[in-house]
Amino acid sequence: MRTYLPVLAVFNAVLVQCSELVGIRELVQRRLPAHADSFTFTKINGDGDVYTVTDAPEKQGRVTVECTTPSACARGLYAYVLWNIRVLELNRRSPRYLTERGGLDIWWTGSRFENLPPSLPSVGQPLSGSAIVPYRYHFNTVTFGYTTAFWSFDKWELLLDWLALRGVNLPLAWVGYEHVLVDVYREAGLSESEISAFLSGPAFLPWNRFGNIQGSWGGPLPPQWIDDQFKLQKQILKRMVDLGMTPVLPSFTGFVPRALSNHYPNTSIVTGSQWAAFPTTLTNVSFLEPFDPLFVALQKSFISKQREAYGNISHIYTLDQYNENDPFSGDTAYLRNVTANTFASLRAADPDAIWLMQGWLFIAGSSFWTDERIEAYLGGVEGTDSMIILDLYSEALPQWNKTQNYYGKPWIWCELHDYGSTMGMEGNLPELTAGPITALNSPGSTMKGMGLTMEGQEGNEIVYDIVLDQAWSPTPLNLSSYVERWVSRRYQVADLPESAQSAWSILSSTVYSNRDSKTQATIKSVFEVAPALTNIVDMPGIEPTLVPYDTNTTILPSLQLLIRAASENKALLQIPEFQYDLVDVSRQFLANRFIDLYRNLVTTFNTSSADAVASDGQPILDILRDLDALLATNEHFLLNTWIDDARQWAHGNETYAAYLEYNARTQITLWGPNGEINDYASKQWAGLIEGYYLPRWEFFVEYMVEMKRSVTPYNATFVSQKMIDMGQAWDRQVSGKSSGVIGDSFEMAKKVLEKWA
Repeated sequence: MRTYLPVLAVFNAVLVQCSELVGIRELVQRRLPAHADSFTFTKINGDGDVYTVTDAPEKQGRVTVECTTPSACARGLYAYVLWNIRVLELNRRSPRYLTERGGLDIWWTGSRFENLPPSLPSVGQPLSGSAIVPYRYHFNTVTFGYTTAFWSFDKWELLLDWLALRGVNLPLAWVGYEHVLVDVYREAGLSESEISAFLSGPAFLPWNRFGNIQGSWGGPLPPQWIDDQFKLQKQILKRMVDLGMTPVLPSFTGFVPRALSNHYPNTSIVTGSQWAAFPTTLTNVSFLEPFDPLFVALQKSFISKQREAYGNISHIYTLDQYNENDPFSGDTAYLRNVTANTFASLRAADPDAIWLMQGWLFIAGSSFWTDERIEAYLGGVEGTDSMIILDLYSEALPQWNKTQNYYGKPWIWCELHDYGSTMGMEGNLPELTAGPITALNSPGSTMKGMGLTMEGQEGNEIVYDIVLDQAWSPTPLNLSSYVERWVSRRYQVADLPESAQSAWSILSSTVYSNRDSKTQATIKSVFEVAPALTNIVDMPGIEPTLVPYDTNTTILPSLQLLIRAASENKALLQIPEFQYDLVDVSRQFLANRFIDLYRNLVTTFNTSSADAVASDGQPILDILRDLDALLATNEHFLLNTWIDDARQWAHGNETYAAYLEYNARTQITLWGPNGEINDYASKQWAGLIEGYYLPRWEFFVEYMVEMKRSVTPYNATFVSQKMIDMGQAWDRQVSGKSSGVIGDSFEMAKKVLEKWA
């Protein structure tokens, strides 16, 4: 037997290697079914994430991808599929080579990998790459509310493939959390009603997990939802692991139902701070102090149940205790005690546990979090391999450089950018490429990753692509060539018109090279804000209405060029990504034009007659009607998609479907039951424009006319309350039969340009 042991060891090693890469092979089968046998993936030894792509020596038309990790293999596959981009870079004398071959990619709008030529081109010179950081991260906790709240697995499947191919290896995985948590609370002796009173509705669970809110408006969280999401989480986690990712799993945070103190009267439970002006019945969440023995018991219970459900798939746990909440005490010893005991509970449950924390608290609570308090809080977790901090808003408000690299803790450079999943076009490409490299190479840097922490995924895809691509380049990417290649593979047609490239050249150097410090986030349109006479235009901050560029020299010519490109090559109109961009740029053009019309209306109200107000109010209403008609021409701009996704989980139960729809409607309008965080998660969707924003502005114009005719002072309080009343009425509506896409995007874009330019 001794003679066969080395052979058996080698055989077992091969089996492990094959099983480790099976998920990458399945990715090929999903996205490149015609080439399922054309790729060979081989695991090699080495440090970090490294890949090399070569022609297979044994057979023409086959490609070998060697990699040190499954994530590197996925990135190597991606590099090959985009190989013709490399050809363009190496052969600038024949730029048409790329467009004749056709660019390929996978987008939020779908995968285009199936367009790979039937006969695979030879690689020739090997393609190679290596990640410059060990972690490539994705997700914000609230993305599970603003974007994925109602997703089924088909949408998750596309996103997970998108992440894998772009090299993400550390995704957050919150789905199904409540199933484990409820089991923990049951075991602790809480009744079903006591637990139910704590949990929030499906669209608001992230903030329940953060300890910002408790309870639900619109009805309790149904057990069916908890069970269905638990099943979905099992699918998601399996796919993440198959794709070589390490899921960041939930843990017990310390936020507990109020009734827990009745069952454990001697425990140390404190009342958290109020959040976002919510009534005390819905906020001021009870917090079990981590130094109480019950905290350790509940943590061990949670992690053991989670491991039993999902397997031993990760040792990295997300845990945020002070997201827009103030600690019970500012004493540095208290803060150090909180983190020391929290981490001790994690290690008691999992000896290899690593605590991952969003660094947003140091921005949102900057008045509380002095240098001394931050150092004490982070210092409670000893060691340099025990905690990872997400520097959540690195592109605009980095904290790593204000906290001495988080006092030695590993941290990840993150792009936040999108608040509330709003949709306005904006970005800072120069910072997204140079910023991470500067941070990585700074003296004493403990930066270990790059990633995306947007609150919601709505448009602006180029700014997210470039961050994940920058994670594989040790020097800042060249913006002009990057954008040129990005457009070429996004619009996969022969003879791509130069006008299409010119449109994006303008956008990338202006709208997407925004250096205005007052507005470093997606732009919220004025018409999404509750109508008022003042304080809704030129607002800075994380949801700015300030437009930091001249529409007439940026958006307008870009729209003209995209329309020209479609006229020059009709094949573009068959490209889903071109259709999306045509609608998106047209949408932004109308949103910006609305500002001019609004300003004019306010001036007229302050200086002229009722008839003049009525006259100048009509263009405002007309532009909203045109915008709704434009958005209705594309499936990615429909309110129905959001509502249908919510209702699908009811499995035909109309009462349950109405409950889910109420959650979906409320989040994108009032947010809270009485307008707490009103319009924060607003969207520019067909159906929402015509059904919600248009009636609000119709009332506003009519009210202004009435005030002028009756010579009555404008009552801002009355108008504000009317907006809340209209929101509550709209949120209670129940959809009829959903309508799909209506109209033609190209024709509507031309109409928009002709009418409003």
